[in-house]
Amino acid sequence: MSNSFKVACLQVTAGRDVAANIEKASAMVREAASAGASLICLPENATLLESDQKMVPERAIYEQEHPGLPAFCSLAKETKSWILIGSLSIRLRDQKRAANRSYLINADGAVTARYDKIHLFDVNLASGESYRESDNFRPGDKAVVAETPWGGLGMTVCYDLRFPHLYRALAKAGASFLSVPSAFTRPTGQAHWHTLLRARAIETGCYVFAPAQCGEHDGGRKTYGHSLIVDPWGEVLADGGEAPGIVYAEVDPKAVETVRARIPCLSHDRDFSL
Repeated sequence: MSNSFKVACLQVTAGRDVAANIEKASAMVREAASAGASLICLPENATLLESDQKMVPERAIYEQEHPGLPAFCSLAKETKSWILIGSLSIRLRDQKRAANRSYLINADGAVTARYDKIHLFDVNLASGESYRESDNFRPGDKAVVAETPWGGLGMTVCYDLRFPHLYRALAKAGASFLSVPSAFTRPTGQAHWHTLLRARAIETGCYVFAPAQCGEHDGGRKTYGHSLIVDPWGEVLADGGEAPGIVYAEVDPKAVETVRARIPCLSHDRDFSL
């Protein structure tokens, strides 16, 4: 593992205008880079949050045509920073559904890893909100640990957060950091967001980077915000609150080794019957 570095999590209120969303996020990336961030993380649906679920597949864009990729690849090269695009809606050939795909871009402006969200949010909330993500997205089937200059990054997206076995597998496969870009609803965020993120950090001995959407979006959808950076002991290092902005934290990769030595639970699995 390498030396300490500064991570930034961007908190945005994305709407339906892709170009406008890219412009706002790009300004925030430059601000974060100027503040010394070496890894800059954007939330889920970074360039488009479409509240009308029936429109989602229609508004998805083929990867080679998506304006967000060249924009953020260019920014990474310009700022000499690594950029995590929390996710983009990617149209798939010969498919009626899209992919909810996260990207990691290195400081040379090249995409080094892709991850398609595995667990899809199909739920009816007590508030009356209903989501059927599987109607619009094809689930991924491959977990990803991306290499960075500081150690392995386990890539996940939003609803994945509720499936702890995924994070344990990522940690065992070499992840020292976990990314959880999200667009959590307000009711579920208020109830579970902080607890789940701290739990994933504690269970794995990993840092957790969770950039989030916030506020009220076009069409009335409301997201929780509170972008979090959590250390391997489960301490919250930064909390983005409810408004758009950027949160930062200094990350020491050696802390991962220290915490795992104190509580080496990743090596204590046992077979059992049920």
